[in-house]
Amino acid sequence: MLVVAPHPDDEAIAAHSLIARLARRGVRIAILVVSDGAASHPGSAAWPRRRLVRERQRETRRVMRRIGVMADAVTFLGLPDGRLGDHLSEVRRAMARAVRKLPTPLLALAPLSNDAHPDHRVVAAGAVARPGLCWWRYPVWPAGQRWRGSRMLPLTAQERLAKRNAIRSYRTQAGWITDDPTGFAMTRQQIAAFSGPQEVFVVAGRR
Repeated sequence: MLVVAPHPDDEAIAAHSLIARLARRGVRIAILVVSDGAASHPGSAAWPRRRLVRERQRETRRVMRRIGVMADAVTFLGLPDGRLGDHLSEVRRAMARAVRKLPTPLLALAPLSNDAHPDHRVVAAGAVARPGLCWWRYPVWPAGQRWRGSRMLPLTAQERLAKRNAIRSYRTQAGWITDDPTGFAMTRQQIAAFSGPQEVFVVAGRR
């Protein structure tokens, strides 16, 4: 399975429990993180771009390692956060390369094409077709919106708790950076929405 995440943390928001289940079964998992995640705190003096990018990559590696996905299976493309629309061709090429590296049959995850975040819509547009490849689309923004999916993965109480703790482990996005009043931080309500009772996936071609 290939999980394409627009930003470091979308992989866990989208499919933490699915990744964990498949990794336990020995399924080969690859994660492609498209943007560098540097736009979340542009006014932070304590967290300039280079430091923030490094930490966001560490957060992804730590969370994925805990559920059985090792660092060598995680690729960071490093394109500019918030400006993926200027790099659609690069996104498409990178997604195509990631697909070619994996055997078929292959399940690949990418955002829904109508996600509220423009970076997510760019990544959705980068999905490539290939024989034996099935794309599942996942919702992220707006958090908490009710989605009707063609694939619903009900989560146990233990899985929900593990996912909630995993999302909180992306500390740069969960209130750890405090010196930028314009910076992004997930609210409790958003974290609760992201770790709801099921993970939702829409088979490509369906809403």
